[in-house]
Amino acid sequence: MDTILKSTGGSVVVWSADPEAYASDHERATRSNFAQRLAAMKQFRFAGEYDASRAHENTPLYFVPSDTISSTQLAHSLGISTLHDLFGGVVPYPFVATKAITHPLAGRAAACPEGWAPAFAAAVSDAVLDGFSAFSLEDARWAGRQLLENGPVRVKPVCATGGRGQTMVTDADALDRCLAAMEESEIALHGVVLEENLENPETYSVGQVLVDRLIMSYYGRQRMTRGNDGQSVYGGSDLTLVRGNFDALLAMSSPPPALCLAIEQARHYNQAVIDCFPGFFASRVNYDVAQGVGAGGTWRSGVLEQSWRVGGATGAEMVALELFWGDPALDRVRVSCFEAYGAEAPIPADAKVHYRGIDKQTGHLTKYALQKPYDSDPT
Repeated sequence: MDTILKSTGGSVVVWSADPEAYASDHERATRSNFAQRLAAMKQFRFAGEYDASRAHENTPLYFVPSDTISSTQLAHSLGISTLHDLFGGVVPYPFVATKAITHPLAGRAAACPEGWAPAFAAAVSDAVLDGFSAFSLEDARWAGRQLLENGPVRVKPVCATGGRGQTMVTDADALDRCLAAMEESEIALHGVVLEENLENPETYSVGQVLVDRLIMSYYGRQRMTRGNDGQSVYGGSDLTLVRGNFDALLAMSSPPPALCLAIEQARHYNQAVIDCFPGFFASRVNYDVAQGVGAGGTWRSGVLEQSWRVGGATGAEMVALELFWGDPALDRVRVSCFEAYGAEAPIPADAKVHYRGIDKQTGHLTKYALQKPYDSDPT
């Protein structure tokens, strides 16, 4: 990921991988904002939504997709062949983009999708929590019962984001009720994850972004807030970002031991994906790492899931990219991004606003980012 390229002119386009996924007003507007800013950095033209029927003036295209592109064949049909062609990632099979890859199957004879790589779960066993992935109700029941012998279990739909749809179960009856409420066809298609439950976990984000000649890596912590419906929702992230790879992140930011472990686990997970799934590449990677108390009072740490698409932290990533891009001597920054709900949400005067409006689904919402002094509290 250290290849240096120089932009030679072209167009930046947004593209909806799935018209129904990440398709709300604020998500579409946010992607367009990021795409315009990337175009300005690369000295490309912003050409709006990708349209296969248009020639786009036969210039090189740089894509900002709504989601991870789920096959190499699809990526190639769009003209995407390397990580320098998009802000996001490409996987060889759809399941690779979900949290289902994180854990081994529920037994040797368990159902699994085409392209399943048993070597991956073995490779990341020291970087994740205890758990199983299942692609049938029978396998899920078996897996849940195995894990319940050691303590509470978290049942996780693999396509949900931000912790949505997850259920913590403490006994076999609760497990059966939870699984019975799921669509068997959905489990067969996408899978379900059953994982040890942590009490009061801290969740860190560890990531890396590459655009042309610039590579930056970061860690941070997510914040929660109250949505317009009163529910607890993602409220933003506080990131420490450095110019360079994960080694530079460890060297320049001097994180405490627990955070060093989170960075090492994310880096290990990232390398295992590269090694075990030929055809994978990404210019934007983000890994959620949870640390907390597991069964028997044991402190645990592990990668929960990955993101290879525009995400909640991208508002902060974009500000950092612009700062590094504009000042070659700058090597570290701290940036926070916020998602503020309500018509009266106060917005600081120096905020970089990437969305403000009334979303049909969420109501009044403002999304913005702020640079912070580097000597401020990183989390």
